[in-house]
Amino acid sequence: MLHSTLRETESKFPGSRPEPTLDNAIGENDAGGMRNSIRVLAGLLLISTASATTTAPDSPTLAQLGQMTARFAPVEIKVDASHLPPNEQLALGKMIEAAKIFDALFLRQVAPLNPSYLATLVRDDSPLGRARLHYFNLNAGPWSRLDENQPFIPDIGPKPLAANFYPADATREEVDAWMHHLPPAEQAAATGFFTTIRRTPAGTLIAVPYSLEYQGELAQASRLLREAAAATTQPTLKVFLEKRAQAFLTNDYYESDVAWMDLDASIEPTIGPYEVYEDEWFNFKAAFEAFITLTDEKESLKLVRFSRELQELEDHLPIAPAFRRPLLGSYSPIRVVNVVFCSGDGNRGVQTAAFNLPNDERVVAAKGSKRVLLKNFQEAKFAQVLVPIAAHALAPADQPLVAFDPFITHILMHELMHGLGPQAIRVNGRDTTVRHELKELNGTLEEAKADISGLWALQHLLDKGVLDKSQEKAIYVTFLASSFRTLRFGLTESHAKGMALQLNWLLDTGGFTVDASGRFGVDFGKVKAGVTGLTTEIMTIQATGDYARAKALLDRMLIIRPAVKAMLDRLNDVPVDIEPHFVRAP
Repeated sequence: MLHSTLRETESKFPGSRPEPTLDNAIGENDAGGMRNSIRVLAGLLLISTASATTTAPDSPTLAQLGQMTARFAPVEIKVDASHLPPNEQLALGKMIEAAKIFDALFLRQVAPLNPSYLATLVRDDSPLGRARLHYFNLNAGPWSRLDENQPFIPDIGPKPLAANFYPADATREEVDAWMHHLPPAEQAAATGFFTTIRRTPAGTLIAVPYSLEYQGELAQASRLLREAAAATTQPTLKVFLEKRAQAFLTNDYYESDVAWMDLDASIEPTIGPYEVYEDEWFNFKAAFEAFITLTDEKESLKLVRFSRELQELEDHLPIAPAFRRPLLGSYSPIRVVNVVFCSGDGNRGVQTAAFNLPNDERVVAAKGSKRVLLKNFQEAKFAQVLVPIAAHALAPADQPLVAFDPFITHILMHELMHGLGPQAIRVNGRDTTVRHELKELNGTLEEAKADISGLWALQHLLDKGVLDKSQEKAIYVTFLASSFRTLRFGLTESHAKGMALQLNWLLDTGGFTVDASGRFGVDFGKVKAGVTGLTTEIMTIQATGDYARAKALLDRMLIIRPAVKAMLDRLNDVPVDIEPHFVRAP
């Protein structure tokens, strides 16, 4: 239960920013990602629903919607693919076609009635209707993700915590009890990433494979990936595309995840069901997303040295030695890429800057995990959001320390640390995982772990001489500025909740300070101990699977304190994130 929320830091429908023009509210770029593919889909929907032109008392006005939308700074994402030979450009195009399918599929996963809501909006040609459609496409639904998922169109109830993964008439308690009483094999399927839970005609619960639940969409995506595989001459890319195409039909993703780990090509696609944050009941069910990217070889080579340090970092984690893993997966590639196109769960609300996949603990145990950094997205976020935040939040003397290199380096270490620490654990004599024991709390704890232990790891590498010691202050100051960037995502979002925990912990331990003017700073004599202490606390909770201890920690720390609230109020004119518009260069 949250004691306070980001709604306390901003008005319900922020009104301090100038209203943007709405002439291009939907977007006219043919490669414009979710905005355009959803528009095309909507034109095909034949669901009859009532008009949504009337403004309900609690719904934002046209001006307010403009101000809400303006929190996402439009950025043109243009990647030059002209160096690819014609066959690889053909393969790239087929992958983008497959990725577009996941915009509509993800909408269905978010909420049962999402397609109906979209059909209503697409028929409304009024300025208010166009504004609602634009904001709907930004959020993949009629709930504002930056505003605690408040609905922004009339007659819409709360965003379903179960998303569309469980029966609409079921309760969490009913599903949880049913799962616990299943035989082991059936329980593994029911709690796994790639099934929905539905009712039989008799009213009992049953696990339905994604390959059946989304049969039509996945058959199309499978065909397109096979066509891409036929076009490419890059061996590892061909193998991955063929295996992922097969996985869409068989619902067995293990071999294609392994092939993705081995992928080494000029085109780096991540496409399939991955993250579990939409499932706010259990964090069990994976949402479909796609990132179609081009590898940045020069930047990737710079970061190879970090992968060599992972076992050494694991061996020195500030937790009981019994909680450390004596042997990590032997292969942990790092890729720096530039996004050509993204979709589904990969293109809604706040944009991803990096990711660490796969999430399947079996693959992580056998192969490690791959870290992918989206360089062009990170550059846009740094310029559009972080630099203006630093000007407001930090003392003038500290502002020059904020730099892109420590920003991207911490994001990299965040992703690396997802693969370190407790994952497969033993609780009360049984083998289990952190994800299964911490359930809906897992996402928040895991994101906080990756952040705070990322700082711990960077300090360890600074002390060891792997990183230049002159970067030390810049790393902490840039992280402090970025903490306000993350908090503005809204305390319904796992990264923001994780950041609230970290910021409050470091304020309590004196590592972060607030001066008389309300600006924030770093106490370099105390911040290292605070970082180590929180790393120990979170990883110990994970290693023991202690749900009660996790809940007590989050209940205490997921608050927006007055000094933080005051600073967030100062940031109303700063964009919260970017709205990418994809332009595929010739």
